Amino acid sequence: MPKKLPPKTVQLVASGDLRPSANQACWPAQLAMEKALVRAVARLGHRVRRAHRFKAADGHGFIASQKEGMEIFAGIDPQAPLIVAEAVWQYSHHVLAGLVSHRGPVLTVANWSGRWPGLVGMLNLNGSLTKAGVKYSTLWSEDFGDETFTQGLATWLRMGEVRHSPKHVKPLGRSRVPTRARAVAAEIAADLRRNKSIMGVFDEGCMGMFNAIIPDDLLFSFGVFKERLSQSALYYGATQVSRADAAAAFAWLVRRGLRFHFGTNEKRDLTRNQVLRQLRTYIAAARMADEFGCETIGIQYQQGLKDLLPASDLAEGLLNNSDRPPVRNAAGRLIRPGRPIVHFNEADECAGLDALLTNRVHAALGQPVETTLHDIRWGDWDRSGSTKDYVWVLLISGSAPAAHHIGGYRGSDSFRQPPMYFRLGGGTLRGIAKPGEIVWSRIYVEGGRLRMDLGRARVAALPRAETERRWNETTPVWPIMHAVLHGVSRDQMMGRHKANHLQVAYARSAAEADLAMYAKAALAAELGAEVFLCGTKANGSGF
Repeated sequence: MPKKLPPKTVQLVASGDLRPSANQACWPAQLAMEKALVRAVARLGHRVRRAHRFKAADGHGFIASQKEGMEIFAGIDPQAPLIVAEAVWQYSHHVLAGLVSHRGPVLTVANWSGRWPGLVGMLNLNGSLTKAGVKYSTLWSEDFGDETFTQGLATWLRMGEVRHSPKHVKPLGRSRVPTRARAVAAEIAADLRRNKSIMGVFDEGCMGMFNAIIPDDLLFSFGVFKERLSQSALYYGATQVSRADAAAAFAWLVRRGLRFHFGTNEKRDLTRNQVLRQLRTYIAAARMADEFGCETIGIQYQQGLKDLLPASDLAEGLLNNSDRPPVRNAAGRLIRPGRPIVHFNEADECAGLDALLTNRVHAALGQPVETTLHDIRWGDWDRSGSTKDYVWVLLISGSAPAAHHIGGYRGSDSFRQPPMYFRLGGGTLRGIAKPGEIVWSRIYVEGGRLRMDLGRARVAALPRAETERRWNETTPVWPIMHAVLHGVSRDQMMGRHKANHLQVAYARSAAEADLAMYAKAALAAELGAEVFLCGTKANGSGF
C-alpha cells in the first residue's frame, strides 16, 4: 500500500521510450534535468522523492512499459503532488493509467532543448491527459532557474495549479468569416456527408500516443470512417512489389534530382538496397489505399515495421507530394496521378483528419495541396540577426513533401535514419522549408468532442549557417521548417497546444493563406468541431 508522504514533499516520475537503446542514450540528459529540477524545488522549501529507481541492469531510470508504470503508481501516494519530468521523447501510455487515477496535483515539466526532445514528449503527454480528462499544469525551462519558471513552480507548489494566459485565442464564432470561405466550407461539408471518406489506419496507438486516436463516433459527423489495416499486410504487400517497379521509382527520383548519401555499411550507412525496399513500401501503400478506397492513410512509422523493413518515412514524404513516382494498380491503372495520397505520419489520426480537410480546402481554393505534420521540436532567436522574430524549429521525423522544400526534389536529399531508432536503416526525405505564408492547425480531443486550433505563420529564410546550427541542435538528417507564428508567443504556444504535432500547408500569399485558414476553420465547425483561432494575421490585425 502507498505510504503518505511528509508535508512539502513532491513525487517525481519519468516516462521513457519503449526502445532500450533510446532510453540508454537519453538517460544522461534526463538525469541532468532532474538534478536541476530538484534544486529548483529545494530553493522553494520543498523536496523531491523519486518514485522509481535507476535500473542498473537496463542502464537507465525511465518507466519503460505500461506494466512497469502501473506497478510504480500502485506504490505512489495518490493525494500527493506529482511531477512528470521529461527530457526526452516518451510513451504516454507508460504513465497514463497512473495519472488517470491520481488525485493530487500533477505538473508536467520539460527541458527547453533542441537536442533532447523533452518538449515533444511533454506536449504529447499533455494532449493525452487533455483527452483523458485529467487535470494537470505544465511548465518548461532552459535551466530551471529563470524567473518565469520559478514563479510558475512556486504557484503550483502553493496552489496546486498554474495557468497560462489564453488571450491569444479567439473562438471562431466571434470572428467574421469571409463569405467565400463559408461557401467553400459548406460545399465540402455537403460532399463529405453525402459521399463520405475512408481513413486507412495501419494499426492504432503508435508510440503510446493516446491523444492521436480519435474515437470512431467523433468522426461520423465529418463523414469519415476508419478502415483498420494491418501493418503485416503492408509488409506482405511490400514483399510482392517487383524489383523492376522499385527500380523504376528510384530512377524517377534520381531524374528529379533527389540526392542520396550512400555508403557500404548496412549498419550505419544508407544503401541503395534500403531505398529500394522503402520504395516497395511506397508502392504497396499506394496500392492498398487504392484497393480499400482510402482518401487518407497513416503508417505507424517508428514502431511495428522497424524490425521488418527500413524506415517508411521516404515513402510517406512521396505519398504527400503531388509530383511523385507513378504507381499502377493490379488493373494497370495509374493511382491518383498528379495528386497526393494524403498520409499522416505516426498514424496520428488527428493529423489525418486535419490533412483531409486541408487537402479538400486547398484544392477548392486552387492553393498548394501538399500538407504534412511537424513536431514542435524547439525554438530559438535567430543568432544570425537576419530576423528579430522568434523562430520555431519544426521537424518531421524523417520526411516532408518535396514541394515544401527550397528547390523541390533538387533541393532535397536523403540520409540514413539514426541506427538507434532504425536498425534496418532507410533514407529520409530532407530539405529546408521554402519561405512563404502557411496555415498551421491542430485537431485534438477534449471534453469528449473534437476541437481545432488554427493560426497563421510564415516560414523564414535563415542564412545557411543558422540553419546548420539549428539542425545540429536537433536532428540533422530530418527536414526542417523555420516558422514564425503570427501573434503567438513561445510560452503562449506551449501553454495552449495539445499535441506534439501540428499540421502545416502553404498558400501563395498572405491574403490567400488567411482565406484558406478561414475556410478550413469554417469547414471543421460546420462538421461539428469547436474551433479556435490563435494569434493574428500577418499584418498583426485580429481575426
